[in-house]
Amino acid sequence: MNYIQRVENWGDTHHAKWLDIVRVGLGIFLCYKAISFLMNISVLIGFMNISHMGGSQFSLVLVGQFIVIVHLMGGFLIMIGLHTRLASIVQIPILIAAIVLLSVSSRGELPLPELATSIIVLLLLICFLVFGNGPWSFSELAPEERH
Repeated sequence: MNYIQRVENWGDTHHAKWLDIVRVGLGIFLCYKAISFLMNISVLIGFMNISHMGGSQFSLVLVGQFIVIVHLMGGFLIMIGLHTRLASIVQIPILIAAIVLLSVSSRGELPLPELATSIIVLLLLICFLVFGNGPWSFSELAPEERH
């Protein structure tokens, strides 16, 4: 049994039920952020433009749309508890990039609420990468389909 399988097994056996409530809340929050980004896509693109990411306006729009889609789909999967580890691992690079961009592009004033929120969401995603779905999840409804 390799290290990743041991961590996965440990997370499955030590998952507290209250973490499922946090998982559902995190999924709802990610879906909310996706809708918020979609409603204010010009603000998101402007933020990426200010941070000197480079690229054309079209590529920034594509990156913005990618962020919206990943947050929406990943948030939904995390919320219902289906492929939580996969959804978390896909979200983690986006949150790391958000933390770096918030730190770099702040122009002397650090946006603490957004930075704190991004750090908390990143830590929760890492937590659910380790702990997985939990007992109150969609994948537990049909245990014969699990690997």
